Amino acid sequence: MGCFTATRSGYLEPMGAPEHVPTSATGKVRKYSSPPRRAGEWRANRPGELSGPQPVGDGFGTPGPDQGYALRLAKRFRGRLKLKPDEAEADALAGASAIAMKRSGLLGRAPILHDIEAGLVVWGFLDATADPALVGIRREWFDGVHSEHHYQQRRRIVDAVRADLLEQSTDDIGIAYVEGWADCLDLDP
Repeated sequence: MGCFTATRSGYLEPMGAPEHVPTSATGKVRKYSSPPRRAGEWRANRPGELSGPQPVGDGFGTPGPDQGYALRLAKRFRGRLKLKPDEAEADALAGASAIAMKRSGLLGRAPILHDIEAGLVVWGFLDATADPALVGIRREWFDGVHSEHHYQQRRRIVDAVRADLLEQSTDDIGIAYVEGWADCLDLDP
């Protein structure tokens, strides 16, 4: 017999059931049972499953866990960016989110707030006195990238940031930006 408790109405109910669920004192108590065992071994044979290592190359990006979380983290920077006329906050945050996804993937973890900050720092969005040459590049490259129709433009922004720089600490990325923003970016991808 399972564990029962008396309710205000005088009925006995299984302990895990809420009071509003009618049960019978003589009913059988459901016990745990394992799901049925599948015969044979499991194979990755459904569409979309990888049967080998993660593919690499142009257009594949840098996979990592929970990368979409970068989009939520980017919202914390709303109103804090140092934008110039004709620059949109949504575009800057979309580009920074994409960079954060790459950085977190390179480091083998999910995105954190510092990844977004790194993307904003390297493109000068947190610098009120950003070099006019960098601002000119930003205006062209970031224009409209918040739309899902501009994936290739976002890839261009992300690929321009050196991978070895993204593997450094956020403080070191800031120092590299101050010493020379042009050395942080490969503008010919």
